[in-house]
Amino acid sequence: MPAFRYSAINASGELVRGTIEAADEAAVVAQLRRQGLVPARVEASGGKSSIRDLLNMEFGRRGGLRRQEVTNVTRELAIMLDAGQDMDRALRFLVETAPNSRVGRVLDEIRQAVRDGSSLAAALGKHQQSFSRLYIGLVRAGEAGGTLAATLERLATLMERERSLAATVQSALIYPVLLLVAAIGSITLLLTEVLPQFVPLFEQNGVALPRPTQILIAVGGFVQQDGLYALLVFIALVLAVRQALRMPRPRMLVDRWILRLPVLGGLSKDIVAARFSRTLGTLVLNGVPLISALGVVRDTVGNLAGVQAIDSATVSAKGGAGLSGALGASGVFPLRTIYLLRLGEETAQLGQMALRAAEIHEEKTRVGVQRLVSLLVPAITIVMGAAVASIVASLLLAMLSLNDLAN
Repeated sequence: MPAFRYSAINASGELVRGTIEAADEAAVVAQLRRQGLVPARVEASGGKSSIRDLLNMEFGRRGGLRRQEVTNVTRELAIMLDAGQDMDRALRFLVETAPNSRVGRVLDEIRQAVRDGSSLAAALGKHQQSFSRLYIGLVRAGEAGGTLAATLERLATLMERERSLAATVQSALIYPVLLLVAAIGSITLLLTEVLPQFVPLFEQNGVALPRPTQILIAVGGFVQQDGLYALLVFIALVLAVRQALRMPRPRMLVDRWILRLPVLGGLSKDIVAARFSRTLGTLVLNGVPLISALGVVRDTVGNLAGVQAIDSATVSAKGGAGLSGALGASGVFPLRTIYLLRLGEETAQLGQMALRAAEIHEEKTRVGVQRLVSLLVPAITIVMGAAVASIVASLLLAMLSLNDLAN
């Protein structure tokens, strides 16, 4: 059975470490809880630590924390505080168990600021390259309301859900992208390596080649001679478009156009609704006023059309007209989100209803991505097969012309 290293808190509040052999991490956690310990960190033991340390070495990287590192720190800090530890001891534990020197240095600076009398939110504010405005605002609200442990728990859940949503989209697109690269490589190989082997044969016999074969030979010659320049022009065009999308007006036009697309539009709306609802619900449940929460949420949706809709809803909410009506009029958010938010406003349960909407749209996003991939893979395969078949057919036509000439 594999061995796992663990760090846990005993009944007297002391940090204990050790090694346990178990089937998986869940079994280690269950065994520690049976022993009356509160698990704080569980990781596989053995030779992987040296590889992990090598991967975590700093090669001129800035001192900020990665998003996954912030999520782990948040979860562990919530566990420590919920177990009754004071802030200084909890931060000291995080410093001592930091996975690398970069994380340890940032956490140690935060601990020193807290020991000097600063609040946790103010200490985090000095490291804005690691902690977002949303993160700091939630921590500040949790400190003010005396619910910091519960706030950090919700915040860790929020970050894990966002990471899971992004990972779902990214992992689902890996296979179509690899298939597309293989298709382009195969067609390029046929045009630049296979086709030139037949050109001298055609020229020596002086046969009048069919029009498709002539076009194919011309395309192959272009790819072989000027393909690299064409690739450089394409890369420059992509960079120019990316730079243009940093400007508000072009970005707004593209974001609105994406929302109107037949398949991608619905998927994009679900993603925007999931981000909006998850963040809004977490903020409201942690006691953040609605207007302040909307000011933070607008930075998380990732779509300027959605940002514009949230700005309009903010103005409406300030005037006492409510949130759901203005969001519904924008046409950016799905009707299910609008209905649930309206229900939350009517029953004074806006936070709970927003989180319920987030769960629904996160699930719809996963299903939508799976459907999109199920459409992309056959489409790419068909296009690749048609391209290869057309190349082979053009060569066969030329060979038949040679055969007719010989006869």
